[in-house]
Amino acid sequence: MNIVATSAGPPRDNLLLGALPDDSWERLRPNLQPIWLPPRQAIYEAGAKLTHVYFPTTALVSSLGVMSDGGSAAIALTGYEGMVGVALLLGSDSMPNWAVVQSAGWAYRIRSALIQKEFGRNGNFRQLLLRYVQARITQVTQTALCNRHHSVDQQLCRWILQSLDRVETNELAMTQDLIATMLGVRREGVTEAAGNLQRAGLLQYQRGRITVQNRAGLEARCCECYEVVRKEFNRLLRTPQRMSGKIRCATVAYSVHTNGSRYSSTEQSRRI
Repeated sequence: MNIVATSAGPPRDNLLLGALPDDSWERLRPNLQPIWLPPRQAIYEAGAKLTHVYFPTTALVSSLGVMSDGGSAAIALTGYEGMVGVALLLGSDSMPNWAVVQSAGWAYRIRSALIQKEFGRNGNFRQLLLRYVQARITQVTQTALCNRHHSVDQQLCRWILQSLDRVETNELAMTQDLIATMLGVRREGVTEAAGNLQRAGLLQYQRGRITVQNRAGLEARCCECYEVVRKEFNRLLRTPQRMSGKIRCATVAYSVHTNGSRYSSTEQSRRI
């Protein structure tokens, strides 16, 4: 049975929305629409026009590259620290990859034309989002390096830690099939890697749910890619922040306010 939270929470639970200049916030706020994003739903398909951008508050969304033979791999992950649809900020109205919900939750969406208008109108708004784009580029680049040079065990550690940084729990609801899709590896590789981490006492995996038991140990076992990306996000946006092994929403540093067709389309409500 699918359980849907009853509230999206305040829009400014998303850290980019929380850091908007006051004038930009007042213009955009009336047009923000809360939307529930179920797991494995595609909010963008490759090549489709970006009619809306999304600011997650509790959902996790993966940017997923899909090959003609059905192979896939996640190249970036977005949670409450960012926005989905950054291609719009670089002058494009589409992108070659999919945006697929990795973990169900809430987001706020707004028409792309309104973001584009504000991007051209307000220099502070533009600077904030460009800093986020730079952090995203680092994430994409480091993911490519990690996928090429590091073991499945290390890739799984990185992926789990990056996911945990965007939720406020030590649990993730993920099947091994979904993990394999996100990492671009065979399911058997995920089974072996998860077993290794479980035997080391770092996590427990049962019935599609990962529970992290030793975060410090998981970080120690991970490759350097996780820390490179985390530090860059923190340098540019000061998010996410870790406190006592859990994530707390932090103020974005640049804040200037004074106070393979296996996925479903959001617009068409198709699910897999």
